[in-house]
Amino acid sequence: MSRAAVLALEDGSAWWGEAFGDASSAHGEVVFNTAMTGYQEIASDPSYNGQLVVLTYPLIGNYGTFDRASESRRPWVEALVVRELDATCREDTLDLDAYLRQHGVPGIAGVDTRALVRRLRAAGTLRGALLQVPPHLAHDPGVAQEAVAKARSSAPLASRPLVVEASGLTREVGSGVKVAMLDTGVKENQIRCLVRRGAKVRVFPATASPREVLSWSPDGVVVTNGPGDPAAIPRIAQSVRLLLDAALQRGAARPLPILGICLGHQLIGRAIGATTSRLPFGHHGANHPVRDLRTGEVVITSQNHEFQVDESSIPSGSGFVVSARNLNDGSVEGLAHEALPIRTYQYHPEGAPGPRDNEPVFDEFLADVRRAVAAR
Repeated sequence: MSRAAVLALEDGSAWWGEAFGDASSAHGEVVFNTAMTGYQEIASDPSYNGQLVVLTYPLIGNYGTFDRASESRRPWVEALVVRELDATCREDTLDLDAYLRQHGVPGIAGVDTRALVRRLRAAGTLRGALLQVPPHLAHDPGVAQEAVAKARSSAPLASRPLVVEASGLTREVGSGVKVAMLDTGVKENQIRCLVRRGAKVRVFPATASPREVLSWSPDGVVVTNGPGDPAAIPRIAQSVRLLLDAALQRGAARPLPILGICLGHQLIGRAIGATTSRLPFGHHGANHPVRDLRTGEVVITSQNHEFQVDESSIPSGSGFVVSARNLNDGSVEGLAHEALPIRTYQYHPEGAPGPRDNEPVFDEFLADVRRAVAAR
């Protein structure tokens, strides 16, 4: 063991293991992801900004990392927590340890992740801290107490500009119908899914004003996934509200299709007057069953979020109805306007990692966009 590490939770528990990745400390919320593959996509998902992620699959790292598997410009997890780290990988790949070191992200291996996840399920999401020490200090009670203190003093995520940190610069890719994307922490596969289907996508940073977005004369708008609490970003929420208002004012005569994904779904929910609330331990994984209430079909979805739209708070006169429901806990997984092409999804239709079964969401959205263009 070259470096020892301890992961401590605010409830006073401490979990010792071997450090890998960057030789730094980390703190933030501790959440778990149940996907069996896709550790690089998970690490590089901007929705994990500010969180230490526990991977429940016991063997991590056995196929290396690839440039094409990154979902953004860098990993966003504060740290990775795994049971067993496997550094064996193909010669044309970078092993996970080196990948995290390259980007300044620490990790801890050798943790009983099953027991840790059971604790998080019972207690809910907890703040945690990861500290690294020389091997001779492994299991030192004083180090563990220091880590617990750091976990308890960790600032709440709402105090950090998580979305602004994760959002990028304006860029444009593809060709075809024009889709404006408000980047609140977008995953690259959302962009790829639209471009492959014949869209010109202009990605606007989360701080872009509605006037900037609409001045491009988009044929459709996407509000993307992203990290944190939708209630903690009122200025961005107001921008989403104004974009939604523009679509509602245009009505059926000149429709502006809007698609909301994950945080985008929550922001649109708040824009119509609904409230959002925190789930006990969030949804993070690639196997969550969701029922489409329009068709009755059940799909297996990829998920990564801590918050939900409260169904009882959706205003009856908003024109929006619940269109999908999570079969594990009954939470809202989608909203749809009764007359206009405005739809939202709490899950990730682009997967990455996770099943690709739900990519037809992008087909449906672009069909709405093309109908809107043809109706002009």
